[in-house]
Amino acid sequence: MQRKPVGIVGASGYSGIEATRILAEHPGVELRFVTSDRWQGATVQDRLGINHSAGRLAYQGLDRSEELARDCAAVLLATPAESSLELAPRLAKKGVKTIDLSGAFRLKNAAEYPSFYNFVHPAPEALAGAAYGLPELFRSEIGRASLIANPGCYPTGASLAVAPLLRQKLVEDSSIIIDACSGTTGAGRKGNEELSFTEVDEDFRAYRVLRHQHLPEISEALTRCAGRRVPVTFTAHLLPIKRGILSTVYAKLSSGARSEDLTQAFKEFYRSEPFVTVLGSPDEVNLRSVVGTNRCTIGIASDRTGYDPGRVVVVSAIDNLVKGAAGQAVQNLNIALGFPEEQALACLRGFYP
Repeated sequence: MQRKPVGIVGASGYSGIEATRILAEHPGVELRFVTSDRWQGATVQDRLGINHSAGRLAYQGLDRSEELARDCAAVLLATPAESSLELAPRLAKKGVKTIDLSGAFRLKNAAEYPSFYNFVHPAPEALAGAAYGLPELFRSEIGRASLIANPGCYPTGASLAVAPLLRQKLVEDSSIIIDACSGTTGAGRKGNEELSFTEVDEDFRAYRVLRHQHLPEISEALTRCAGRRVPVTFTAHLLPIKRGILSTVYAKLSSGARSEDLTQAFKEFYRSEPFVTVLGSPDEVNLRSVVGTNRCTIGIASDRTGYDPGRVVVVSAIDNLVKGAAGQAVQNLNIALGFPEEQALACLRGFYP
């Protein structure tokens, strides 16, 4: 099989590193270039210890990204939104399948950007044509899109936990509350006093309450799943660990729904999805089983009796750097280029025990 040339822009951040490792082992891909100003001149082998052909690649300057991308079938942009805003539309117009890992093209409503991303979107017309790359929910639009907006890590875990409830009208729309807890890699690799070891270790806190940039993204995804506007309360928390997101969703059962049918409803909804596993209860969901993989595990509990009759609790777990970023980007790349969706992802594993 002839391998397709692919590049990574911004390859020295956490998501870029993870994407490099995955694509270096992808049997259908030739990793053609990696760019990073931070590591310019070093090789992939120097930085990541990869020994075969991908390891011989030298990191190029970011200013060469567009030039290097011209001969590629697809490019992953592991760059800040400001960089993706300029580069992604240009690459897509040249016929390069572009998977953007930033938030630059995730929202359909350009009016949300000033409040949540602190900039006025310069290309609102590109938002309409960008596919939202959450395959389990919106697969049909990914293959035909030139620009694919890779979802955020929190929206991935939250949307997969809530979507079956909304699609099958199992809960009251107005009752959805999401608490999600992430490891520190979710904030990227930049230096920040609040993310230093001394500040994070032995602590646990909420942050950006009611103003987190992933809130409108979650709202849009859930509204699309339901086919009607869905109000949502979302709170992010910072865990003193490196990676992983545990999301806990609370909602109220709709009048016609039965508690005993929920787990089976989720299993049926995700029956053909290779990366989503529905477990017997929320107690079985943990980060250790998903970190290092492209998996999402989900558990559901509900009871019509008890102290809060009709309350539904759904817990999901993902690795924020894999299913929440680089792994999902490769899943989207596989769809975009016609590869089997599990290629280079099925055998990813964590390091426990």
